[in-house]
Amino acid sequence: MTITTQVAEQRKALELAVAQALELARAGSDAAEVAVSKTTGISVSTRYGDVENVEFNSDGALGITVYHQQRKGSASSTDLSPDAIARTVQAALDIARYTSVDPFAGPADRDLLAFDAPDLDLFHPTELDADRGIELAARAEQAALQADKRITNTEGGSFNSHYGVKVFGNSHGLLKSYCSSRHSMSSCVIAEVNGDMERDYAYTVGRALDDLRSPEWVGEECARRTLSRLSPRKLPTMQAPVMFSAEVATGLFGHLVGAISGGSVYRKSTFLLDKLGQQILPEWLTIEEQPHLLRGLASTPFDSEGVRTQARDIVKAGVLQTWLMTSYSARKLGMQSTGHAGGIHNWRIAGQGLDFNGMLKQMGKGLLVTELMGQGVSGVTGDYSRGASGFWVENGEIQYPVSEITIAGNLKDMLRNIVTVGNDIETRSNIQCGSVLLPEMKIAGE
Repeated sequence: MTITTQVAEQRKALELAVAQALELARAGSDAAEVAVSKTTGISVSTRYGDVENVEFNSDGALGITVYHQQRKGSASSTDLSPDAIARTVQAALDIARYTSVDPFAGPADRDLLAFDAPDLDLFHPTELDADRGIELAARAEQAALQADKRITNTEGGSFNSHYGVKVFGNSHGLLKSYCSSRHSMSSCVIAEVNGDMERDYAYTVGRALDDLRSPEWVGEECARRTLSRLSPRKLPTMQAPVMFSAEVATGLFGHLVGAISGGSVYRKSTFLLDKLGQQILPEWLTIEEQPHLLRGLASTPFDSEGVRTQARDIVKAGVLQTWLMTSYSARKLGMQSTGHAGGIHNWRIAGQGLDFNGMLKQMGKGLLVTELMGQGVSGVTGDYSRGASGFWVENGEIQYPVSEITIAGNLKDMLRNIVTVGNDIETRSNIQCGSVLLPEMKIAGE
């Protein structure tokens, strides 16, 4: 039996499980919603070419939420048998008897639901062959080890391949499902020179196996990144321009996600409170969300409440266009859900035409940040202070690696004063953007 046939049968069985749970919940509740998912996959790892781990997994879970007289009860189960589903439904009904009345609780509004969910080409499974996975992981690791004699140790290579089914239904008559897959490969090594040891990694990820970079690219990129970190220096305390590499720039905009989430807004715990419809980014900068991007790593036809997703501008010409709302946070704010239960879906931030080297030349002199550490960011005040490492740049060229520094500022100012976004787009994240240049930050060093 092929994977496609297996998954088709699995999908049908899971849809029946959701329908059963909804039918059982109907007698004791005013409304209900059920989500079920099942994931199957393989993970392998190697070290010095030897197999360290081969793990096959097949995990499923069902979650049900019932609403009765403005009270809410939730329960979940990893046992998807009919008897277990019945017990899970009853547990949710029992819990709802004891929770507090909440007038904002309830399933998503019917007119927002994804009754016409599109096919987004997310399902590209491959046969779960351990030998093939081991070969790919070992090749990635070997390419890194062979790149340079300064590569002295390895944390290994890895390969992962998973596919799954998600089903959602509620008492408004919605019952939708979709299948997806994800494959990835990585390598991590250690380099040493004059007693200084540094480590780094590289990876590739995609919906289809054919979307992955070659194992040799992964290994060579891993070696390049690791070697570039050798013999780091410290910096004196100063203020200077800072450029976030594309890989870490996604995290900068990730703080924006939290700041404009409906939950943060109704709790008044965001530094962007009352900024809807106002300028929060430079006027040349727009953030688009494209949840229906074919094969997108964060694409989805509906959110975790069954609300249909849709393309929209999050920020247009620097002006904040929307909060990111679930049904609950939308009701608290007197608005409508934006389909963001469960997170964001393919944010795309267009560059301004400069590649990575062009960005360095524009900065001229300053700090290129390639890694961030620590959690020193306040979503309430916007205060930002994190450990960093990267490279010192002069005359538009990288001079030497730096480490053991801290960069600090305030997110409100950092976002508003972005100088340039590069076209070296990082596509392996739910936020796709290039390198980001800021005019100045505090750098704490020696």
